Amino acid sequence: MTHFGKLCGVLAAVIVLQAFLQYSAFAQTFEPYIPENEMPDVVEIVPAPPKDPSPDFDHDILRYMWGKQQRKDSLRLEMATRDAIWNLDTTLVILSEPFGLKISKEETPAIYEVLTRGITTIENIRFRPKAHYFRIRPFAYFQEPSIFPQDDEWLSTEGSYPSGHTIRAWACALLMAQINPASAEAVFARAWLSGESRVISGCHWQSDVDASRPVAGIGYSRLQTSVQFQCDMARAQAEFRRKRL
Repeated sequence: MTHFGKLCGVLAAVIVLQAFLQYSAFAQTFEPYIPENEMPDVVEIVPAPPKDPSPDFDHDILRYMWGKQQRKDSLRLEMATRDAIWNLDTTLVILSEPFGLKISKEETPAIYEVLTRGITTIENIRFRPKAHYFRIRPFAYFQEPSIFPQDDEWLSTEGSYPSGHTIRAWACALLMAQINPASAEAVFARAWLSGESRVISGCHWQSDVDASRPVAGIGYSRLQTSVQFQCDMARAQAEFRRKRL
């Protein structure tokens, strides 16, 4: 197996210019290992979201109110706002700290490749259930702005169930844990907070987030059947070992 040798670099990222990132996010495209139409149909696997009214939907409402209380904590609000940015490089920066290595296309090309393509493959599984259920988002239901209002208009055109942000964060944690098993506890703990951030933001119901973690696991399981992914994962694992020497 060919080993790529480069010194570990520092990925400088100060994520404060939200408007810039909002538009740059849509410019990001990464080739999935498996086409979306060949991924499992989540509609046939996970239950439908809670009906309104129902006890489960009452719980969603209570969690929405909980999320609004969490916004009073300035540090938690800052985390939730950062987690709201739909930009894959941002996700890698957020989770690179618990992962134990700064990640960039230039300094860790093998890791960057398998993460961006792997996450894209997994998160594409969200399209069919979102379109099928087209669930209204909490901020729209209550006719209130989310904590990231510049996204509210386009988010309203996409169903709430499941949460794409949560699938993305959980997929990233699954892949990072495969590259560096020692980081599993830390990366999953941070990815869990990313899911809670979606409730705090007002962009997702708790049941959206709860469904998204197993949905990411379903996509991750299917990803393991890709021979190209397995080859790229082996290169990423080797690159990680070299960087930590």
